[in-house]
Amino acid sequence: MYVSLAALALTVAFVIWSTGRKKLNPFFALALAALGVGLLTGMPLPDIVAQLKAGFGDTMGKVGVLIILGTTLGGILEKTGATVRMAEYLIRSVSKKNAPLGIALTGYIIGFPVFCDSGFIVLNGLNHSMVRKTHWNMAVMATTLATSLYAVHCLVPPHPGITAAIETIGADFGTIMLLGALLSIPAAAVGLLYARWKGKRVADDYTPLTDASPESAQLPPTWLSFLPVLLPISLIACGSLAHLFAPQLQHFDRLVQWLLFVGDPSIALGAGILVALFLVKRADRAKLPGWLTQGVEKAGVIVAIIGAGGMYGQLLQHSGIGRDIGTLLGGTSLGIFLPFLITAFLKSAQGSSTVAVITGASLIAPMLSNLGLDHPLGLSLAILSLGAGSMCVSHMNDSYFWVVSRFSGISATVTLKVFTTATMLMGMATQLLIWAIWVLAPTSWS
Repeated sequence: MYVSLAALALTVAFVIWSTGRKKLNPFFALALAALGVGLLTGMPLPDIVAQLKAGFGDTMGKVGVLIILGTTLGGILEKTGATVRMAEYLIRSVSKKNAPLGIALTGYIIGFPVFCDSGFIVLNGLNHSMVRKTHWNMAVMATTLATSLYAVHCLVPPHPGITAAIETIGADFGTIMLLGALLSIPAAAVGLLYARWKGKRVADDYTPLTDASPESAQLPPTWLSFLPVLLPISLIACGSLAHLFAPQLQHFDRLVQWLLFVGDPSIALGAGILVALFLVKRADRAKLPGWLTQGVEKAGVIVAIIGAGGMYGQLLQHSGIGRDIGTLLGGTSLGIFLPFLITAFLKSAQGSSTVAVITGASLIAPMLSNLGLDHPLGLSLAILSLGAGSMCVSHMNDSYFWVVSRFSGISATVTLKVFTTATMLMGMATQLLIWAIWVLAPTSWS
């Protein structure tokens, strides 16, 4: 057991040091850590190679298509201006007095198909325009937008970290999507409330842009802008409900099969992309192949990192490290808090939420039985607990921190006081809600 624990400590320290301090690409950091686990635990060399291949291949087969489709959908919505149209509609729905609420709703909706950093950059001009037109300062508006995007990014698939955790631990995609969407609402609300309170109490060192207003004349219709986002969510929800009530619907077998088919996350996201093609203007049709290529290329980097995480997880499980830690911690009362604590430590140490969740899922998977989480609800809550931990905290070693600071025109000091603290409170609040569900859920849900 001591050899296993030493191997774990050394490889986790290597991932944190190499990605956080030396800025090594996470793919190579995780791949080398996986190799290190095999060598340090004395696994036969041919076995190491076989497990590395198996870990990468299994992970790609389960989440690779999802990440590519999700990234491509987000890219089309961004290029066609659908994200800005959705933002304008949501902000018009509230008064200037409630401008932070409008930008929070914007981040929450647009955060489903678009990664948080891309979403923030796309909406940055609109955010600057809102600051000029209202009495709210940039620290409030930037943090509100950033945290609403961040909540969805950390908790809702098909975003890469939480999607990889579903594959590693094993749980229903639709269930995680619905629970994550619900939990991200209070998480975003915590970010909104803290931004409104703290943002007004810091020095306003905002540097305005010369012209940040988005062009509205050529944007697509509102209903068509929302449809590619709402359709996949609805289809996945229908698929999950069909799976849940399949025994009661046995006389409608063909209908159930169709709902399960269209509710498969890959099919649902593909349907969203097909609908999004109607957003492309005639003048931009020649650019569409390039947009699709960009989506695949952007996803390729993320897919590679997740694949390396799958290698690391496979070696951890095959070597027995996870079983040893599970035995060691099985008598503790940490329960649902352990996934959160592990991921929060990894996130704070090396900066990437995706790497933190991938690594945390690999460590937690073999412990689920010892922690009393080896049942459907427990698996779902463990994955969401990893997502909550991946929020804590975004600071100077996180690229998203600098996106928020630099694109908003506020200093790193103000960003630390408002945005960074908000991410810590969001993660803690979300974890407390997960714990409450774990304690109060009926026994039959297990």
